[in-house]
Amino acid sequence: MAVFLYLSQKYLDYVSLVYSRKLITFAESKLTKMSAESFTFKQFLVRQEHTAMKVGTDGVLLGAWAQGGSRILDVGTGTGLIALMMAQRFPDAKVVGIDIDGEACMQAKENISASKFSIRVEVMNVFLQELEVEECFDSIVSNPPFFIDSLHAPDERRTIARHNDTLPFGDLMSHSARLLSQEGVLSVVAPADLAGHLIGEAALAGLFLQRKIMVKTTPRKVAKRCLLAFGKHSADNFENVEVCLLDTEGNRSEWYDNITKDFYL
Repeated sequence: MAVFLYLSQKYLDYVSLVYSRKLITFAESKLTKMSAESFTFKQFLVRQEHTAMKVGTDGVLLGAWAQGGSRILDVGTGTGLIALMMAQRFPDAKVVGIDIDGEACMQAKENISASKFSIRVEVMNVFLQELEVEECFDSIVSNPPFFIDSLHAPDERRTIARHNDTLPFGDLMSHSARLLSQEGVLSVVAPADLAGHLIGEAALAGLFLQRKIMVKTTPRKVAKRCLLAFGKHSADNFENVEVCLLDTEGNRSEWYDNITKDFYL
């Protein structure tokens, strides 16, 4: 009976989180226009019919907000969206996208090959934990799998993309610290209620929180996601703000419009 109650609670927790994120997606439908198979941006097209995780607001937010550099690593690249956004924003950067899903890597390579950024973006089918490089990265970006200790979905590839079994937050932080240059920055997007967990794991890996953006869908809603930036040094001017995606009239907010205007049509 105890095992049954435990599993029942885990299932309810899983359903609740999935449902809440679907509500957010519905509320944000005014922000994005995409088909089931592709998403058109100003300077590139993202096809997504072969990937478990589709283009969404989280990825767009991170790609539009994250700090860049001359060498950028996108962890869990999926469709290649964030890698392409970083390549567009930082025209002198070399970008590497990695993913453990072979089909996602093939899709990302197709999207990148079809873009004008193909010469500067590379995709690798490898675990972050196994990645070895000769030169460290100035910027690491990741929209990491966020479900912790919850029941897995029937779709194995979607489970890998959404659950952090293959990339626990501790591994994300420790290996990012290993691969970052001394002045490099790790930028992540995650559910707001996991911010404390990420910040704690970062501290254990020797990384300092430098920027924290709590993102609300509308002014009356609580923050559902966060943007976090970590580095090997404490920030001289720590940024800690709260923003909204939509204004009171349901239109894209000034903040969101400013950071995404070079991407959304």
